[in-house]
Amino acid sequence: MKALIETIIEPLVDYPESIAISEREEENKIVYHLQVHEEDVGKVIGKNGRIAKSIRTVVYAAGMKSNKRIFLDIM
Repeated sequence: MKALIETIIEPLVDYPESIAISEREEENKIVYHLQVHEEDVGKVIGKNGRIAKSIRTVVYAAGMKSNKRIFLDIM
């Protein structure tokens, strides 16, 4: 899942080397924390959060195979 998130985010940002994805797994959910360069935060979130919502939709759909809920936090 980390590779999928990185593949989606990389073309959007100016500093792809600053992408950091961490994972925290709990009993019934998996939370991914995405950190990007401070200048790229707006590009990842998008106008009115549209890009962030689209990224989350793709990640949630890819995680449907597991029995756990998937969450993506953008920091």
